[in-house]
Amino acid sequence: MITKGQKINDRYEIIRSIGEGGMANVYLGYDTILDRNVAIKILRGDLSSDEKFVRRFQREALSASSLAHPNIVEMYDVGEDDGIYYIVMEYVEGKTLKQLLKKRGSLTLSEAIDIMLQLTDGMAHAHDSYIIHRDLKPQNIMIKDDGQIKITDFGIAMALNATQLTQTNSVMGSVHYLPPEQASGKGSTIKSDIYSMGIIFYELLTGSLPFKGDNAVEIALKHMRDPLPDVREDNPSIPQSIENVILKATAKNPKNRYDDARQMHEDLLTALDDDRMNEEPYKYKYPEHDNDSTKSLKKIEDLEKNEEDDPIATKIEDNGDKKRKKIIIILSIVFGVLVLGIVVFAFIIPALTASDPVTVPNCKGLTVNRCEKKLQDAGLEVRTKIKEVASNSVKKGRVVRTDPAKGRSVKEGTKVTIYRSTGDETFEIEDYTGENYIEVQTILETKYGLDVSVEKRDVDASSRSYDEQEIIGQSLAAGSEVKKGDSIILYIPNIVDTFPNMAGEGWTLSDAQAFCDTYGLTINVQYQDTSAYAAGKIIDQSRAAGSPIVSGTTLTVTVARAPTQKPSNSNSSSNNSSSNNNSSSSSNQDDEEDDSKDTTDSE
Repeated sequence: MITKGQKINDRYEIIRSIGEGGMANVYLGYDTILDRNVAIKILRGDLSSDEKFVRRFQREALSASSLAHPNIVEMYDVGEDDGIYYIVMEYVEGKTLKQLLKKRGSLTLSEAIDIMLQLTDGMAHAHDSYIIHRDLKPQNIMIKDDGQIKITDFGIAMALNATQLTQTNSVMGSVHYLPPEQASGKGSTIKSDIYSMGIIFYELLTGSLPFKGDNAVEIALKHMRDPLPDVREDNPSIPQSIENVILKATAKNPKNRYDDARQMHEDLLTALDDDRMNEEPYKYKYPEHDNDSTKSLKKIEDLEKNEEDDPIATKIEDNGDKKRKKIIIILSIVFGVLVLGIVVFAFIIPALTASDPVTVPNCKGLTVNRCEKKLQDAGLEVRTKIKEVASNSVKKGRVVRTDPAKGRSVKEGTKVTIYRSTGDETFEIEDYTGENYIEVQTILETKYGLDVSVEKRDVDASSRSYDEQEIIGQSLAAGSEVKKGDSIILYIPNIVDTFPNMAGEGWTLSDAQAFCDTYGLTINVQYQDTSAYAAGKIIDQSRAAGSPIVSGTTLTVTVARAPTQKPSNSNSSSNNSSSNNNSSSSSNQDDEEDDSKDTTDSE
């Protein structure tokens, strides 16, 4: 029992169920390694113990794994986990073509042609690989919101070589799209898929199925004997060229159909050209019923004839009518059992004769010789050329992996490539100077697994400007070889501010005061009388230019001041002469006063 949250192969987590089929159930899953949603197809539990069903399930994976086309669902992985057989495929978000038809009814001509062009293109790719789908129907075609289709469930597809195109295989497709040759148990060819595509095209344009009945046998018989209903009667606006495509694809005799899907694709491309719109209805070159089919159908037709016009039949009593009806019923049952027996027989024979798939063994860590023997013992071939790859987990000279990978189910005799370890993966260190250290550190750690540390180095910001995240050096020189786990140091700038040359740059006292306020310095001012500098200019500083600035320290600056003014020598002489003259005058005056005093006294 598969439950939500269960992990398959310790990798694919089950989210929910998205579909159930006759052989397998499909789940939406999550790939925990590649971080994406996937579709997981798991063989039903009651069938996983049946060897023939397991072989069929694994053949599906082998045939589908070779297909890579935008209109075919991609297959990612296949394997077995504790008795659970699974296939991991691309998860397509959208609805089936059948769901679209139920919602819309018929589609427009342009929509139908677009879908058929994609369908025929995808099937042409499959047919190129001799892979026949055998179960084409709208339920197996996904359509995305953007209109792209994806063909799913190559459930009974089987790769055939050029000599096996007529090999009989099981009839598992829906009876509404079943080609006459499959209904009669003759097996399938590439042209069987073309018939199914023709029925799908009919349903896209009309919104209904061409043949209906009360049971599968009745519908199968109609595919074998009844002509296809006229598409243009249902929708007269459909060009004759389009109806011709459907007529040619759904011919009961495969000889009257397209040779391959690519031919049908190319016919669709030109079907709406002006010169083809009203072309003549397609006429079959070969008879639509072969002799065997005619004989088989004649028996039933004879039993179903209306016997009212037979003069003898009108005289038969009621008990005779009942007897005849009973015979008809018995013969109908016998015929139905015969058809079903052919179908079952066609299914069992290929299953019993098919060869068992081979699981690729695990060779990781083994020597090449031991790996070769292990692969050969499993029934596989080993390619002559051994490829080499670096590995940090596998010793040099030992096997790292194989292609196809371990656990894959492959055909017996498949060629396997061995990958041998060259030892630890190394790479050369580049010159990271000038780059952002965060980006470089991320790459070195995540991509190459290096141990990266970052250290700061003092730089002089006055010489040039630096980015704080810029790498200015590295511990390993460019060209050095390193491997996972090695260490490297990246150096980034530790930007240090330094004292300027205040005198040389013409700083004033106010400039110095503002500088100290900015860096938290204490300023001490001294003055010096000098005529060599303009008054107020800095002529000296206590901290040398270029030395680092340390907050809280004291900076002493010497500021120029104009010198005190002194009298010149000529002025002194003049003053002295004047003084002497004054003294002489004073002396003469004193003498005169003395003389005058003496004269007065004499008198």
